[in-house]
Amino acid sequence: MPSVQRFLRYLSTERNASDHTCRNYALDLSQFFAFLAHHRLAIITPLEIRRFVAHLSTRQLSRRTIARKLSCLRSFFRFLCREGTLEHNPAAAIPTPRLDKRLPSFLDEQQVTRLLETPAKSKWQGLRDRAMLETLYSTGARVSELVGLDLEDLDEISGTVMVRGKGKKERLCPIGETALKTIRAYMAKRPTKLRVPYAIFVSQKGTRLTVRQVDRLIAHYVQVAQLPSTISPHSLRHSFATHLLEHGADLRSVQELLGHSSLSTTQIYTHVTAQRLKKVYDQAHPRA
Repeated sequence: MPSVQRFLRYLSTERNASDHTCRNYALDLSQFFAFLAHHRLAIITPLEIRRFVAHLSTRQLSRRTIARKLSCLRSFFRFLCREGTLEHNPAAAIPTPRLDKRLPSFLDEQQVTRLLETPAKSKWQGLRDRAMLETLYSTGARVSELVGLDLEDLDEISGTVMVRGKGKKERLCPIGETALKTIRAYMAKRPTKLRVPYAIFVSQKGTRLTVRQVDRLIAHYVQVAQLPSTISPHSLRHSFATHLLEHGADLRSVQELLGHSSLSTTQIYTHVTAQRLKKVYDQAHPRA
């Protein structure tokens, strides 16, 4: 549909949405129009959108996923109103499903050490994986940010790395000497003939690693290290934030390091640290 293509182009060029977001929105809109069985924008009603949301609920999708799809529809119709294709946004008044506040899963410091030491050092792939895990924990980067890193983004002298986050926003992250050492060890052993030589983390085929490949690698190491099944690739980012706060970092600094646009997004980690402190108190205080 031309209107969908215009919307996706707008997201990419004017909103600086990531490729991942654009793909998800394209799939969401395709699913919506398949449900409607027509493409006549002017006759779409709030009732049809409510039916679509009800249909999604029967497919055992999470509330978070349904909320994202509804947000996509709101943005799409708002765009069409702005360009004059529609007069009213039929999704504007549809309520978003209430989301349960989930506390992020994270590792304690001993578990982090266990995970980071899991990859074998005998082959370059193991050195790469160790460097990836160390970089994720050292910088708090998302996996999507990690795979986008190029050699020119890394400044060993200043101990920083340039990370491109959501909306293609750049932020400068400190990176620890331990992580830098693992990157040097990996770079010294990785193949010299690569299809994407400027990427830091590459596959056996010499191409840039994908998010899915890294997710699978981390899931493998979580299993090998016998860590809880709730631990996900994003858990290293959660662990990074939680450990900073536990060691005295202020919330505003953690917000900047994570690249959160809103402090409220970062505040969930204060609940995590408070919960852990209460547990320690209950176990250790004689009158708890």
